[in-house]
Amino acid sequence: MTADVDIVTFGCRLNAYESEVIRARAAEDGLTDAVVFNTCAVTGEAVRQARQAIRKARRERPGARLIVTGCAAQIDPQAFADMAEVDLVLGNAEKSQAGAYALQTEPARVRVNDIMSVRETAGHLIDGLKDRARAYVEVQNGCDHRCTFCIIPFGRGNSRSAGAGEVVDQVRRLTAQGYQEIVLTGVDVTSWGTDLPGQPTLGQLVARILKLVPELPRLRLSSIDAAEIDADLLRCLAEEPRLMPYLHLSLQAGDDMILKRMKRRHSRADGLKLIADVRAVRPDTAFGADFIAGFPTETDEMFENTLRLVEEAGLSFLHVFPYSARPGTPAARMPPVKGPVIKARAARLRAAGDAALARHLDRQVGRTLDGLVESDSRARAADFTEVFFEGEAPVGGIASLRVTGHDGRRALAAVI
Repeated sequence: MTADVDIVTFGCRLNAYESEVIRARAAEDGLTDAVVFNTCAVTGEAVRQARQAIRKARRERPGARLIVTGCAAQIDPQAFADMAEVDLVLGNAEKSQAGAYALQTEPARVRVNDIMSVRETAGHLIDGLKDRARAYVEVQNGCDHRCTFCIIPFGRGNSRSAGAGEVVDQVRRLTAQGYQEIVLTGVDVTSWGTDLPGQPTLGQLVARILKLVPELPRLRLSSIDAAEIDADLLRCLAEEPRLMPYLHLSLQAGDDMILKRMKRRHSRADGLKLIADVRAVRPDTAFGADFIAGFPTETDEMFENTLRLVEEAGLSFLHVFPYSARPGTPAARMPPVKGPVIKARAARLRAAGDAALARHLDRQVGRTLDGLVESDSRARAADFTEVFFEGEAPVGGIASLRVTGHDGRRALAAVI
């Protein structure tokens, strides 16, 4: 670490985007010799890692100012304020505000307001994202749903959407900066528009972006709710090759009773139907999914239903989370599954994910893919396949890649 301002990011793509906003705000406020921790609260492990990183930073940079923000700081600011290493705790609404990082004569050590009172998305534009080949645009924040396992609404607040005109302007601006791929991101992206006049849909936003920014080569969606995909979005997938054929679904489980106890809004059949509907109009679409292993009350039979879903749905990419009880959530009061069982189920789900990925990679061998170059030897195909390649291609550009094989984790290719 140097005497500059370092941003340490945990968690989701939205946090990655907001870290760049933090970087810009900190520079405007004249912050120097500091480390800002943009935390995640989705699991207890994420909070533990943040605390560990804070202690390590203090040992390595004893004179630096350590600032903690993000979802974990919003939900439990006192826990971080009680750490001797921490100089300032900022809430999720405060972290992107002008002046948040300016030194004050008598600074309040904790500046965290009621996130439920926030009604607008942050009105900010950024010129680019440091060290990233693609750009992220925050179109939505917060969540109106109350899944029994999830603490995030208490860190992000209720759902609120950025205006379509503002989103289009930002996409156009980032495209002008040279970005070949832009990702629309948020906490609950498919709820975009429900709080706007006329309640426009995410599909309508996507169609508007693609129409009004014809110079944008690739548009991608971040994780979406399996309960929500509108007709306009389905039409865009069918008709617009610039909308990337990859959807990451928040499935969480493949058993109807567990989904009900999670207070999810979709059933097992709903998830399978959504996937089938998308494949009917865009056969080359790949799917990823989030799953929780060992949710309270989950029996062996319920878990097997989830395990079978991986192959039934033809998934390619899995994010597996061992269930982690979050204090204050309804699920934390439900009869728990024993820790070793949770660990074993997570391992089996990850193994199923590895097998699913290997099947997906088998299908890529011999194909020519257009990949967004992320580094000197790594690219990402339209369907999110990671590709290691030999040959020369500029970072941030789109390269034509001939797939010759795979190593079980990524495709291996050569630049054409």
